[in-house]
Amino acid sequence: MKINAAIAGIGSSEFGRFLPDSQLKLASKALRAALEDAGLKREDVDGLSIHMGWPVGLDYDRVAEGLGLNVRYVNQSWLHGRFVTNALQHAALAVSAGLADVVACVTAISFTRERDILGGPGDIEGHREEGGTHGESPVYGLTAPAGGAALSMQRYMARYGATSEKLAAVPMSIRKHALRNPDAIMKQELTLDAHQTSRMVVDPLHLFDCCLITDGAVVTLVTTAERARDMRQKPVKIAGMQGIRSGRDEFIFAPPGLGIGQQPTSDVHSRPIDRAVYGQAGIERGDVNALYTYDAFSPLVLFVLERYGFCGAGEAADFVQNGTIGPDGELPVNTSGGLLSEAHVAGWNHIREMVRQIRGTAGSRQLPKAEVLQWGTVWGDSVIMTA
Repeated sequence: MKINAAIAGIGSSEFGRFLPDSQLKLASKALRAALEDAGLKREDVDGLSIHMGWPVGLDYDRVAEGLGLNVRYVNQSWLHGRFVTNALQHAALAVSAGLADVVACVTAISFTRERDILGGPGDIEGHREEGGTHGESPVYGLTAPAGGAALSMQRYMARYGATSEKLAAVPMSIRKHALRNPDAIMKQELTLDAHQTSRMVVDPLHLFDCCLITDGAVVTLVTTAERARDMRQKPVKIAGMQGIRSGRDEFIFAPPGLGIGQQPTSDVHSRPIDRAVYGQAGIERGDVNALYTYDAFSPLVLFVLERYGFCGAGEAADFVQNGTIGPDGELPVNTSGGLLSEAHVAGWNHIREMVRQIRGTAGSRQLPKAEVLQWGTVWGDSVIMTA
């Protein structure tokens, strides 16, 4: 089946810490903004694709009932940040297949009020089969997601000679993007000294290598390209997609071949399966104007750059130096400030930013060219959006 889908509207609540609104209220604000953006009415929405349901967010039936929606198609992914692509892809597939005319991708989360489930005593994933897919292994003392990311970065450093000082270029560059974004939580420049003297969370990850913990909601409206052309905003086409990877080669915070957890150790390099999305979208990797990724921890940006072939194995720590991924760089990454500096809305703030960039409405951080943008994660899933 050929994908025929576009983003016609996007809306959000405010982003912040300990927001007074309930998750349903945040979702209501985001839906209202998305409908206004697209020029649609509530009754035009006949599909739901939910990312981050209970206990982190809202389940589909609660969303439909609470927001006054009557839908004929529903998808709900497992509560995990890596299912951004899954939720968006299901929406694209649904409208392409005629299962719905307009699908609302809804995420509403209150991370600041739900911290126990993110590595605390109530951690859901850490107790799943006595080990969570974030890399938590409680019996070994890895009780939070940062542990898995730190383990991967330690291995990467040992194998390729990368350093914490070089890794710092990732959050420093992404912070520079955030300084151009009035919605970003972090408002001050991040220096190398500030990074290196910030507290160690899990060696080698400093505080500023770790994402923000915030609250907020984003709603993304997906329809067919033909319908989108008749709506209020410039359509943002979903030109290509590839799914999340799973199997013995995969560890959530490491590229295949690094040898973390159950992974075999082999050459770490970009494989054809990792780059299939470019062919589906009818583009070359060099056509990508900017890259967006789930930057829960700084090392993930390095691993993504290598997985999709923007640089070779072990080269990403050098690639990100000298502003390469910052404003005006060769390959801007997470131009809104991402999870590290804008807010943590499970990656949907990145999707909002991609839409704004392609529309040309990103304000002072508008890229000079934003015709082909890629969402891609360390898990191998990706979406190409085009003008």
